[in-house]
Amino acid sequence: MSERNPRDGSCCIPSRPAALPGNRAEDHRGVGGTHLIEQVALPGGRFLMGDTMGDGYPGDGERPVHPVSVSPFTIDATSVTNDDFARFVEATGYRTEAEIFGYSAVFHLALQADENDILGQPPRTPWWLGVAEADWRRPNGRKSSIEGLGDHPVVHVSWNDAQAYCRWAGRRLPTEAEWEYAARGGLAGKRHPWGDDLLGGEGEHRCNIWQGTFPTVNDGADGWLATAPVRSYAPNGYGLWQMIGNVWEWCADWYDPCYYARSPEENPTGPEIGSVRCLRGGSYLCHVSYCNRYRNAARSSNTPDSSAANIGFRTVAL
Repeated sequence: MSERNPRDGSCCIPSRPAALPGNRAEDHRGVGGTHLIEQVALPGGRFLMGDTMGDGYPGDGERPVHPVSVSPFTIDATSVTNDDFARFVEATGYRTEAEIFGYSAVFHLALQADENDILGQPPRTPWWLGVAEADWRRPNGRKSSIEGLGDHPVVHVSWNDAQAYCRWAGRRLPTEAEWEYAARGGLAGKRHPWGDDLLGGEGEHRCNIWQGTFPTVNDGADGWLATAPVRSYAPNGYGLWQMIGNVWEWCADWYDPCYYARSPEENPTGPEIGSVRCLRGGSYLCHVSYCNRYRNAARSSNTPDSSAANIGFRTVAL
């Protein structure tokens, strides 16, 4: 592995203080929204949760592999899209934390802004930029927009933002256990939602991750340089699209790398307290040379107020 494989996951999803200190976010609430995303009812059941392949970073806490049972639940077939989030914002007037803070994290090659809009650059991960006015409507900076990207996943949403959407729509975020059960698509112990091999038999790409040399050259061999429409590639065995790659997805749980050693078997919901929330699935920036977190078992985390150009979410029914 390259030295760019930090165990804290900061290469994948920078925390808000890593780019630039911010202000305390406001609390926004709304109720009564209509959630229009296609739903998939999952039967629930028992599965082995964790890294069965030995692929993970020890510091991420993907082991020990342990049996988990989840009750039946209904989950979004796709990530929440820009169009979905726009309906929520139009109905409520909601302002995301990126908008309140006035900046968010943008990958350096995607920047569409003036140089003086760059407010910070983490020294350990210089490919991330803290960019003024970057938010869900302007994912790459003030000169970008989501025009023509209505069916792409919404990004630059914090955990708190995702919670606000859930309150409005009468939904909730999945637990880590629910998310991994769903991602596996009924395949026991496999690395990816479709099996162990990253590419298909004819070399076809099955997810949206980095192609080329990270972090300087993305040749777009999988068809996309940044986010892809939420129904790209093929769904898993449960009919769920892009559970890995494309964007990281927030989960409900607090994150603790030691949690698996004490996790209850029935419907675990994570630690009772914590400082960072769980993220799952990897994103279009993942690459084997520095981050192989585009796997069913892979875990990451970030502070609840953090946002970036590769963080989104999907929801489950209450």
